[in-house]
Amino acid sequence: MKACGVSGAEKEVALLELPEPSSPQPGQILVAVDAAGVGPWDELEIDASWDVGLRPPAALGVEGAGKVLAVGAGVTRFAVGDRVLAHEAPLPGGSGFWAERVLINEDHAAACPPGLDAANAAALPVNGLTALQALEKLDLSRGQRLLITNGGGGTGALAVQLAAAQGIEVTATASAAAAERLLGLGATEVVDYHDPNWSAKVRGGFDAALIIAAGTAAAALPLVRDGGRLCSLTSDAPPEERGITSWDLYIEPNGAQLAQLAEQAAAGTLQLAPQPLPLSEGPAAFTRVVAGQAGGKKIVLIPA
Repeated sequence: MKACGVSGAEKEVALLELPEPSSPQPGQILVAVDAAGVGPWDELEIDASWDVGLRPPAALGVEGAGKVLAVGAGVTRFAVGDRVLAHEAPLPGGSGFWAERVLINEDHAAACPPGLDAANAAALPVNGLTALQALEKLDLSRGQRLLITNGGGGTGALAVQLAAAQGIEVTATASAAAAERLLGLGATEVVDYHDPNWSAKVRGGFDAALIIAAGTAAAALPLVRDGGRLCSLTSDAPPEERGITSWDLYIEPNGAQLAQLAEQAAAGTLQLAPQPLPLSEGPAAFTRVVAGQAGGKKIVLIPA
């Protein structure tokens, strides 16, 4: 089957021809991939900084959407022909979503609602689950204030929408070009992160901060009130001070949470910005995303 990934000791991302996945084992489903998400985290899979169980030669990619081709013993939630989306890590088949077919666990998949097309479904899992899990852990209430750094990225834009829907007052850092979009998604204030003094331009006393831009935790911490909370998605949570709880968060696959997000996206209450590209452009797309040159769009690869 056609794929995009790594061949082995060679770390360069390239187009590949891979053997078909094995038949699904108990609790697993085989999916024909219609679209697969690309994110900066995919770079971590190559050198096992994020060990997702790749067994090269293998496709990269830990999220996508498609149709069920086969089910293993004991699978009850899905049948052949069902449309699903999923975030999967580790990958039970040793190979990822940047391929024509992928093997995943039933528990980590969600039904794809009729109103959600493959490109939007594939753009949702990692960014959506990360935003949702971070907000659940921050545990803010209506009327409280949240600072989000890199609100214009895939995770940040979804976090802005999810938080605003809960009545949380969101201030986001982003480029000036993204300001109007984020205000439309529910942010109360958008600050240009290009300004080296951006942290002096906002009113402090935030109940919590969600760190999505690497290197911004130190600037954000003084803006959090005593006893507040700081959650970092960039593995750089600062030491706790002034009673502020500070931690790093790492995404976990969760089919039930993903189903909730998919329903919201299908209903139009969560807006996504996918940019579909053919699988043949996978290596170039990977390079763009890792370099931070996706322009606020979530690139998804289409195998067909």
